Amino acid sequence: MLFNELRRHSKLAAKRHPMYEKNRFGKFFMYFMSAFWIGYLIFFGVSFATLFKESAPNMEPYHLLNSGLIFVLILDFIMRFPFQKTPTQEVKAYLLLPVKKNRLIDFLLIRSGLSSFNALWLFFFISFAIFSTIPRYFGIWGIITYGIGIYLVMIFNNYWFLLCRTLMRERIWWILLPIAVYAVLGALEFTLDSSPISTFTMNLGEGFIEGNILAFLVVILAIVIMWFINRAMMSGLIYTEINKVEDTKVRTISEYKFLERYGEIGEYFRLELKMLFRNKRCKSSLRSIAIIVVLFSAILSFANVYDGVFMKNFIGIYSFVAFGTVILTQIMGYEGNYLDGLMTRKESIYSLLKAKYYLYSLGVIIPFILMIPAMIMGKLSPLSGFAFAFFATGPVYFMLFQMAVYNNKTVPLNEGLTGRQSSGTGFQTLVSFGSFGLPMIVLFSLNTIFGEVVGQWILLGIGLAFTLTSHIWIKNVYNRFMKRRYTNMEGFRDTK
Repeated sequence: MLFNELRRHSKLAAKRHPMYEKNRFGKFFMYFMSAFWIGYLIFFGVSFATLFKESAPNMEPYHLLNSGLIFVLILDFIMRFPFQKTPTQEVKAYLLLPVKKNRLIDFLLIRSGLSSFNALWLFFFISFAIFSTIPRYFGIWGIITYGIGIYLVMIFNNYWFLLCRTLMRERIWWILLPIAVYAVLGALEFTLDSSPISTFTMNLGEGFIEGNILAFLVVILAIVIMWFINRAMMSGLIYTEINKVEDTKVRTISEYKFLERYGEIGEYFRLELKMLFRNKRCKSSLRSIAIIVVLFSAILSFANVYDGVFMKNFIGIYSFVAFGTVILTQIMGYEGNYLDGLMTRKESIYSLLKAKYYLYSLGVIIPFILMIPAMIMGKLSPLSGFAFAFFATGPVYFMLFQMAVYNNKTVPLNEGLTGRQSSGTGFQTLVSFGSFGLPMIVLFSLNTIFGEVVGQWILLGIGLAFTLTSHIWIKNVYNRFMKRRYTNMEGFRDTK
């Protein structure tokens, strides 16, 4: 009964959310993209079944796929970072009632385990099973039990990801945990002649197909163990957040006094820097995206994995756009915590928007420096680097700054697990996808019509045009925000 009541509260909170109407359109787009990827997974499942039959006639296709199951799990783990957020559960309100804290954590874990993301890979594995030799030997029942087993494995991978993601939000050094685990698995697989990891996953998958109870019990036991580890960890983190334990620590932080010479713009520049480097949620987002950008830059510079034209352009664009997108999709959301104070000063919002633009425009210098080795190695031309940088500060930031007009949800600065559910993210996710997709579409179109060099010059020209006229469209954003200020302020107050 408690779980059903909490689920009903979550649905009511989503419907009453100030960004509910915007979020409905974003969810529609996400459903469309999900259907698109489901079609791709089914296509790949059928293709792999046919390919394995032809390439290894002496071995069953499902044995080949099951032996590589660990690689699918690693890919699934990586894919969850951009698409799956750490679940949250509002706790404070329920602690005033006779409700145990562990029951709230159990609900959070159940909701995470029942996420539709965990069932996404079934479209690949089920389509593969249907077109492989499984129906011939095991019938429909073999396909059903195989699907159930794979679903349980994905639930285990979900809780493993949840553990790592939550720990990394607290301390970035926890990124060494999954790296160490996968490094050990890789060492066992590739240094031993028996290949124990692929052998284990192959036998496990065959156990699923045969309906072997022991195979299911092994995965269920692993899920239970991961459940209790997550519960113990989250219980401690929730206690820390509710009681503000970290607030008792004394920190020495720079005051950025050199910005005082720039007047009001300098003050808001300093405010933005303090927000990014003092608050846990902002720091976590920046650290996560910094790791991805550094990793992508290193791979592009020193490896040959992504030497294709498409991947080189994608990594280049992603690196320049990522730093701004991770924060600017929620522009004004962080300020919602103290917006009433900002509104007491004339033109303060305009100065704030300009300071934000200057800061994140200077931020593209970081990925440009990281891309210098790729330019020296001939993987990326300097023209491409400048074109991507100015297109990010131009059309991409122009699009992201429009969110300042429509965002009316307060984003907590330090709460990671105990805040309200992030129900207003559908529209923001749509804009985030657009910030990555728009440059790729424009670049591909220009390269097709005019050639690569001319296309990059045109891309650079478009970026410069938007960048040099930034004061005009920022003023427009400010004017439209002020027309909606009372509606937005009401939303910010309701979601604190």
